[in-house]
Amino acid sequence: MAKRTKSALKANRQNITRREHNRQMRSTLRTALKGIRAKLDEKDLDGAKAALSKTVSIVDKMAKTGIIHRNTAGRYKSRLASRVAKKSAAA
Repeated sequence: MAKRTKSALKANRQNITRREHNRQMRSTLRTALKGIRAKLDEKDLDGAKAALSKTVSIVDKMAKTGIIHRNTAGRYKSRLASRVAKKSAAA
């Protein structure tokens, strides 16, 4: 049976809003990750470095607000930075 108290209805509205915001943020993150990977595959190092700083900012914001775990954020940043550094050293 669904709750009908004012507080339960408000909590449900808040959950819907937060879920949509979190989905948008995750989508933004996935798009940014694809962008960096594409630039690395194209050997566009300057573009990859610029995209890396923007993506790190997105990852940090998501970790701060709890959308992703802080260890997951660190893993993303570490792997991306090492891939960019590896391509830079090879070039």
